[in-house]
Amino acid sequence: MRSIWNGDLSFGLVNVPVKAYSATESHDRKSHQVDSKDGTRIRYKRVREGTDTEVEFADIANAYESDSGETVVLTKEDLKTLPVTRSPEISILEFVPADQVDPIYFDKPYYLEPSSKSPKAYVLLAKALESTDRLAIANFTLRNRTRLAALRVVDGVMTLQTLLWPDEVRKPDFDFLGSDVEVRDQELEMAKSLIETMANDFDPDDYSDTYTEELGKLIESKAGGTSAFADDEPARPEAEDSEVADLLAALRASVKDRAGSAPAAKKTAAKDAPAKKAPAKKATAKKAPAKKAAAKKAG
Repeated sequence: MRSIWNGDLSFGLVNVPVKAYSATESHDRKSHQVDSKDGTRIRYKRVREGTDTEVEFADIANAYESDSGETVVLTKEDLKTLPVTRSPEISILEFVPADQVDPIYFDKPYYLEPSSKSPKAYVLLAKALESTDRLAIANFTLRNRTRLAALRVVDGVMTLQTLLWPDEVRKPDFDFLGSDVEVRDQELEMAKSLIETMANDFDPDDYSDTYTEELGKLIESKAGGTSAFADDEPARPEAEDSEVADLLAALRASVKDRAGSAPAAKKTAAKDAPAKKAPAKKATAKKAPAKKAAAKKAG
């Protein structure tokens, strides 16, 4: 991995030299745009409006609108004069309970690696942070922008998770929020029962990106001149209107289906992987394996 940021993690009077690395990477298949008629690659040029004159990237600036509506052009050199872009520190501001930061604020994660000769200060801070069940709220500058972040420990590595600013999270405004929806006690209890039948510990390895897998099959089959998927897939039944469907009956049927299929799923999983703890879910994105096992049993 290549580091994208170098600086100090500031904790009170303690400075811990660190390097930041992107903690995630895309597994999407690479592609480029082409003309569908003959496969000729499409290229984009930066040109002046109303002309075909191409503009060099180094000569491109950004135009902003002032409060009075005036257009203001700022160059890269102008942006570098911002005071906030000069700090090489990740400054810890406070420590907050982990459950007080809603996941909706989480943005991009970065791993922090100690860059000093001795990692003792880094390890000490990581252990102290991990033992308190708190997140460190910090700010730092990345790519000329000040960012808010939460510092936490993932598998022994301090991880900086950038946070969205409050005004970047939209407030939900839906009509149903102001309506008085009646939920019967029986319906609520049955819904909770269904949740319990599907309860499990989260293991990300139990899931896979089926879209990427199927895209790969489509690419390889088209390259070989064959068909990847059957054309006669059964149509999905249309969902019934919530005001017409018997919700309680549907919940009861779901609980009964889960209760009947769960043992079969566990038995199948145990048979397939005797040396490993039987997972309740198989590696199919967002599908409960119990239903899959039940379908196999029915077939």
